Formats: sequence, structure tokens, C-alpha cells
Amino acid sequence: MSQAENLDPQCSASKPDEGKLAVESLKAIVEGLTWMSESDYPFEVSCLPDRLAPPNSEEILQLTGHDADAFVAESSVESFFAPAIQPQDWYEEADKERMQHFQTLLQWIEQHLSNIKVYRVGTIAIDVYIFGKTESGDWLNLSTKVVET
Repeated sequence: MSQAENLDPQCSASKPDEGKLAVESLKAIVEGLTWMSESDYPFEVSCLPDRLAPPNSEEILQLTGHDADAFVAESSVESFFAPAIQPQDWYEEADKERMQHFQTLLQWIEQHLSNIKVYRVGTIAIDVYIFGKTESGDWLNLSTKVVET
């Protein structure tokens, strides 16, 4: 995943206690969780400091270090997580636990973030960036990679 200087993977800016709690809470939820596609990729939490509004498609490319002509698609957080939270008849216990983990993650995002934007950058090896604003006004980014051939 491309991680540019403008995204703070440590979320180290001086944050109000609520902002720090949101970051730590989200990091705890995604710890050990991977997005399953043709390859499994972990989730990373970073911050986007000093923002009043969510980034647009052009800014996403700049913030994440992608080429200016890279393909960018926007989707809803619900549609992104839909494949991971839908129960299947063939699920075994580990699959059900994984699904519940994703349901917990989606619930956390919907309860703690506003102005949520999901950007998919690239084709085949797709970087996914989920941005949302915390109650304290900080912008968090949850990112992963999806491989689709």
C-alpha cells in the first residue's frame, strides 16, 4: 500500500483525548484482521491532520503517493464491507468469527466516524482508503489492499 508523508501512521499529532481513544480503539479492532481477496492484506490506521473536509479523488492520489492518472472509484462503506459481513451457508466456525469481526468493525466505523468516504485506487491490485471524521474533528484513515483479477 502506498503510504505518503501526509498520512500519519502513528497518529502522533497532539490530539484531544477523544481522538487518541478513537485511534487506539480502531487499531485494536483491526489488529490481526486481514481483507481476504486473492491475497490477504492487513488493515492500517493513519491520520490525516489539519483537514476540514474529506479529501476528494485528486487529493487522495496526492496524499497516498499514487500517479495523478491512477483510476479512483468511490463507494459506500456498506458496499465495501458487504462481502465480508454476509453470512454464507458454507461458513465454518472460523468464517463466522471472521464475519462477526468485520461486523464489529463496520459498526464501530458507523458509530464513531462521520462523513465516511471509501476510495479504491488502481485496478487489479487496488489500494482501499476509508476516511472518516471523529467526534473530536480528527480525520482517520483505514486502509488495505484488494487484489481482483
